[in-house]
Parts: sequence; structure tokens; C-alpha cells
Amino acid sequence: MVPDEHAPLTPDWTCGTCGAQWPCEQKRDRLLSEYLTDRAMLSVYLGACLAAAAEDLHLSGSTSLQDRFLGWLPRRPRRF
Repeated sequence: MVPDEHAPLTPDWTCGTCGAQWPCEQKRDRLLSEYLTDRAMLSVYLGACLAAAAEDLHLSGSTSLQDRFLGWLPRRPRRF
């Protein structure tokens, strides 16, 4: 693991750098920057992480996990 990467430690899904629940605030900022031009792929990546965390933590369908992994993503206004 790269120092200061804020990668998840499984199976408890905490940050390997700061110990907060993953994705921690620092990792969220990095992910938004890394996926600046492809937010759809960021959603796909975090959805895969959500599925893995739900399995590891035995919390299938948990709203709190959905909020933790996806609820912080910025939303664009819908276009009609």
C-alpha cells in the first residue's frame, strides 16, 4: 500500500491511513478529483466497493452502507 493512499482495509472497510470508515473524507476528495471527467465510472467503482463491503460486513441492502459509499456523491440536476 502506498503511504497516505487512504486505501480500504478489509474486511472491516476502514481507511488504512487514518482509520476512519472508508471512503474517508480525504479519499472522497481524491476520488472526486481522479474521476472528475467520468463520474459514471466513479459510481460503478463505488458500487462494486459497496457490494464487497456488504458481503464482508454481512449488511446486505443496508441503507447506511449505501449512504456511506454513494450518498456523498454530488448529483447533477435532472435534464428533462
